[in-house]
Amino acid sequence: MRVSLDLIAPLIVGCAALTLFVAGCKSLPPSKPSSQWTPAEARGAAVYQAKCARCHYPTTTKGLNGPGLQALTKQPAMPSGQPPSDERLSHVILEGRSMMPATHLSDDQLSDLLAYLHTL
Repeated sequence: MRVSLDLIAPLIVGCAALTLFVAGCKSLPPSKPSSQWTPAEARGAAVYQAKCARCHYPTTTKGLNGPGLQALTKQPAMPSGQPPSDERLSHVILEGRSMMPATHLSDDQLSDLLAYLHTL
């Protein structure tokens, strides 16, 4: 039985595209278990719950009102394309960006929040 190339070509292209897609997907590192948090990370989690949780999921990249934050500090770039340095994160948190409003935090709260973000 001969199969027409017209029938097989779309399957080959589809399989190749799927292979490239799967190869391009990478799993993100898991978040640090809360049982292993330092006191600063635990305080940062409380700041996150009070100030950030209504717009950002912590353990997924799926967006809520803003992007998910899983492995944010472990990626080469944030959704904006900027590197996720503590300086850049601090600026975005304190000054806001695009639809994200500025968040008023003390220096200690900001430091704790950054420590928590590094656990994600």
